[in-house]
Amino acid sequence: MKTPLIASPHALVLAREVINIEAAAVLALTHSVDENFLRALNIILSCEGRVIVSGMGKSGHIARKIAATMSSTGTPAYFVHPAEASHGDLGMITSQDVFIALSYSGESDELMTIVPVIKRQGARLISITGNPKSSLAMAADAHLDGSVAKEACPMGLAPTTSTTAALVLGDALAMALLDAKGFGEEDFARSHPGGSLGRRLLTHVRDIMHSGTEIPAVPLNTMLAEAMLEISRKGLGMTAIVDETQHVLGIYTDGDLRRTLEKRLDFSTTQIGSVMSRSPRSITPDALAVEAVRMMEEHNISQMLVVDDDNKLVGALNMLDLLRAKVI
Repeated sequence: MKTPLIASPHALVLAREVINIEAAAVLALTHSVDENFLRALNIILSCEGRVIVSGMGKSGHIARKIAATMSSTGTPAYFVHPAEASHGDLGMITSQDVFIALSYSGESDELMTIVPVIKRQGARLISITGNPKSSLAMAADAHLDGSVAKEACPMGLAPTTSTTAALVLGDALAMALLDAKGFGEEDFARSHPGGSLGRRLLTHVRDIMHSGTEIPAVPLNTMLAEAMLEISRKGLGMTAIVDETQHVLGIYTDGDLRRTLEKRLDFSTTQIGSVMSRSPRSITPDALAVEAVRMMEEHNISQMLVVDDDNKLVGALNMLDLLRAKVI
């Protein structure tokens, strides 16, 4: 039976050294962000086609991530494997496109095989390498210098610091593009509808409000006892008070009930109109659900009526509805 390996305390020393080496390399990249970075940025901003990102091996993994980050932040991009590109996939590249090539040496055979074709097609070329004098860097319309002092690998062989540097430069490009395009939270939410931000920013009040027979509502002359039954039946901790045309006149909530109890009023002879809260906070069905959250928090309330532009009652919701919808 093979004896299991057990890590020694030296592993902690090595791990910290890796982090320090990579952190120092990332910090040093600030000196590489210069007019070349602006040139690359402007090339992408003026692109009328697509952004294609490519790289071999570990650089290919970084290229995939850069393409994914750009796509989710307002710059449509996709990854193309350079070996696949030389066997037919280059046909998808047009003169309107921008090609971003990653290779630390700048001499990757697979990339250098397709660079002449990319240039002949008229596509713009941006390179990210660790050698500004490399063949790939010299052929590029804009070059980003991702050179590092050393790899974090103890043997200096496995791409570690260099791939981190390339990833950081790609992220810097993506975020600069995001800012230049005015890409905001709602834009991000539209491309991430399944995430929590998408739920918060794309969910409207109409999507979660109670409507139809689920809305608690009583006429102005309803006795308090009957109004309490309506609150209990609908389970929203409140009822709207409306006129014969469904215009909202007021609201009666659990908080109003506590104040009524303090006055020791007769529930069977007291009309709801005499104890309701007038001019209640309301919201339209087309408003974002996050706006309902903001209003509830600002005014310290947990229920809200939903009305149309004529102040007619069309729905109701409470804080639990917003919680269930994962808006908060």
